[in-house]
Amino acid sequence: MRDATVRTLRWEGTLQRIWDYPAVTAPGEAPRGTIVMVHGFRGDHHGLLRLVEELPRHRVILPDLPGFGQGQALAGTHDVATYAHFISDCTRLLAPDAPVLLGHSFGSIVAAEAAAGSPGLAGRVVLVNPISAPALEGPSRTASRLAEGYYVAADRLPEAAGRALLANPVIVRGMSIFMAKTKDRTLRRWIHGQHDAYFSSFAGRRVVLEAFRASISGTVRDRAADLRMPVLLIAADRDDIGSVASQRDLAGLIPHARLEVIADVGHLVHYEKPREAALIIEEFLEDTAP
Repeated sequence: MRDATVRTLRWEGTLQRIWDYPAVTAPGEAPRGTIVMVHGFRGDHHGLLRLVEELPRHRVILPDLPGFGQGQALAGTHDVATYAHFISDCTRLLAPDAPVLLGHSFGSIVAAEAAAGSPGLAGRVVLVNPISAPALEGPSRTASRLAEGYYVAADRLPEAAGRALLANPVIVRGMSIFMAKTKDRTLRRWIHGQHDAYFSSFAGRRVVLEAFRASISGTVRDRAADLRMPVLLIAADRDDIGSVASQRDLAGLIPHARLEVIADVGHLVHYEKPREAALIIEEFLEDTAP
């Protein structure tokens, strides 16, 4: 793993952590620009490290979202607008020259909101396993309501019991099994280990409940028409959270979209097929270079 400079940002009265990975290039080769990455719900920067490693010629800026990983909880609500504001401020501070903005899963909603709400912030946008359909509509509605009940219960229980429920290893493993599609036993064990290690790195129960409600209340569709820059959607044909049909519908709403579908993988493209995703990203960036 290449070394990163860990930066501390005082934001909205809190301390937030940002990992800044320099580009690694051959002698005489110039870096290929900067990518700002946004992780998904209940994750932190660790979740995107395999993708970071597959994009060595790019500088990568990778913050923990406030309230997750090493980020402190905010006094206000942990919602899409707040997270987009945070990502926008991080980008303006550390990469002011319109970098690539990449988001995975819930991070795709945040990245789309940040890019659409701040024209000129990002030159191009990459959305991996984008949230393409409302969680409270269609076949996932019941599961989403059950999940919300779980997070509400954890928030209402006494502190120790609530945190124990959120970090319950059986529940965390069940979530991991639901998302992991690989048949490679070694990789599957590694994915489960990542979720065991980092899926419960949050500052408090309120953070998780608010962020979950944000994750099921919005989609990339909410800002699709406002994304005027080139946008790459990397979907997966076995993603139970975003079907290929819904991804095609989403692509049709974005003025300058390219949709790529990776076969035999689900909602964990960044874990299961980071090299394939990185190759798609590199090709897209070359094709859309200014």
